[in-house]
Amino acid sequence: MLAPPVAENRVTPTLGWPRNAEVDPRIGWPTVPRETLDWPKASSAGVVPASPSDTAATAPTIEIPPGPRRARFDEDEFGSPPVEEDPPADLLTAERVTTASLLAPPLPRIFVVANQKGGVGKTTTSVNLAAALALGGLSVLLVDLDPQGNATTALGVDHPPGTPGTYEVLMAGAALSDHVVDSPEAPNLKVLPATIDLAGAEIELVSIVARENRLKRALRAYLQDHHADYVFLDCPPSLGLLTLNALVAANEILVPIQCEYYALEGVTQLMRTIDLVKGELNDELQLSIVLLTMFDARTKLAAQVADEVRRHFPAATLPTVIPRSVRISEAPSYGQTVLTYQPSSAGAISYLEAAQEIARRGVEEIA
Repeated sequence: MLAPPVAENRVTPTLGWPRNAEVDPRIGWPTVPRETLDWPKASSAGVVPASPSDTAATAPTIEIPPGPRRARFDEDEFGSPPVEEDPPADLLTAERVTTASLLAPPLPRIFVVANQKGGVGKTTTSVNLAAALALGGLSVLLVDLDPQGNATTALGVDHPPGTPGTYEVLMAGAALSDHVVDSPEAPNLKVLPATIDLAGAEIELVSIVARENRLKRALRAYLQDHHADYVFLDCPPSLGLLTLNALVAANEILVPIQCEYYALEGVTQLMRTIDLVKGELNDELQLSIVLLTMFDARTKLAAQVADEVRRHFPAATLPTVIPRSVRISEAPSYGQTVLTYQPSSAGAISYLEAAQEIARRGVEEIA
């Protein structure tokens, strides 16, 4: 490749661009840098200039300034996250012992975890609260009603296509006890798995008589012969027949609300559906728990949404909020809840506190 012609260029001080420059005929552009001549002198504090001997071999390195101080449960944007040491075994044992004192309710509490808006933490809340209560010595059943089967994955249960579970219970009338499996996440934690086959149930249920009572009958039959202190029904992000079955089968509603504006609109639509179900299909249904999720203390918006939710649901909203946590997001990729993946993280501690509050309310309200 031929060397470009040498040309003298005069740079306009205010514009930083050659005023008289010879254009290389091969590329049609001045062979000079875009910056002004005095620019590197004024802003070279963070630039390590290369010596003339190795100018062609190495490029200048730029020191990236430290970004804003991030929350303690978040990670640095630049570079890989810091490696956290695993807490000692005696610390993990102590944490589990402290949660092993939860009181069981006199009657089984059946929660439907629902919110029409997606991405608010329904599945994450279902699996972590179920695991927290099970680690507290209670018997817990989680029914996965989402065709994606994310709750099944998070609890360490394999569910390839064709795995018997929720679809067989709803469509074939199979006994729930025949397809419930134990989760490795906690003792006394059982899961009714879901597969992609459940996606067709929304259409197939349309032509079935009393389609909204299918899950209720199966669940009541299971509870007559099997003990469960808590039952969580994890719903898809819609108000279709799967969610309707859960609303009819449950006696309490747990609504996770993301601390953003759009989540409030989803709650408004959900409340209309709840009123319709209570009036026509399930008089026992009541909104008992509202849990604020993905709370970012660095933003005013999160605090404003939290205040708005507490103003509308003063009794139902838990004092504990679930922060935005990288550990919570990482845990499902290992087939774990955050309680076993990183029990000392802020997300795990928050879910433990929320589970303790739910257990305390269950005993006090019934008493």
